[in-house]
Parts: sequence; C-alpha cells; structure tokens
Amino acid sequence: MDIFLSVNNRAEVIQLPIVPSEFKISSPVNNENFTTINQGDIKLFGERGLKSLVIASFFPHHDKHYPFARGENRLRWDYVKIIESWRDRKLRVRLIATGAPINIVMTIDDFEYGYQDGSGDIYYTLTLSEFKMIQLKTKKVR
Repeated sequence: MDIFLSVNNRAEVIQLPIVPSEFKISSPVNNENFTTINQGDIKLFGERGLKSLVIASFFPHHDKHYPFARGENRLRWDYVKIIESWRDRKLRVRLIATGAPINIVMTIDDFEYGYQDGSGDIYYTLTLSEFKMIQLKTKKVR
C-alpha cells in the first residue's frame, strides 16, 4: 500500500515515504439517545459523521537508506514545509491509499512533528478529518 496526499486536483502531490504500520479511519454516526417518561432511554438514528484519521510515521533523514521507503526522494524537511503550507493555505487534502478503497477529501486538523530518537528522522503525527462540500437544496419560487 502507498499513501498519497494531494491538493488542487493533484497540482501538488506527495507520497508518504514511510507507510505507517497501521492507521484506522474513524467513521462515526451521530445517533442520539433520549430519555422518555414511559419507555426510558430510546435511540434515534442519526446521520453519518465526518471520518477522521491519524497517521503516525516518520520522514527519513536523507543520509539513511531504508529499504522499505517509498516513492520520492525529498528531503525530510520538504515534507514538513509542504504539509504546513497546505495547512496554512487552508487547502483541502485528498488522501488516497492504494490497494484499498480509500480516497477521501480531508482537512488538516493537526500536524505535530519533531526529532525523537537521535536518528535524524523526523517523526510526525498528522490528524485529518473529512471535508464535505455543503449541499444546499434549492427551491423554485413561483
């Protein structure tokens, strides 16, 4: 599996060099519970909430060779600059994971990074949540 992030219809694309060992997509539903006088608690079905995902991995130091590293050969700080740029410009990010039906437009909610083990690699945690286009219903006026 490879993970790609892109903006503006692939005008800018990055492939994550190190695929995380795991990541899970949260897909909540906004069901609601109500307490009634005669029936106690009841549950009503709600609409689907926004999907979210946290990716934790690292950007390798350019002097290191990891046989499992993928794709581009960017410098580790280039990845940080690109992701921060997308966040600061408030761009929607498309996440695509190959080999899985994952193709979601998301926003960057948090991006935390830094050195961790003296290796020179930059470890990061990227938090994304689904972006839904607002769809307004139109009505004809007679």
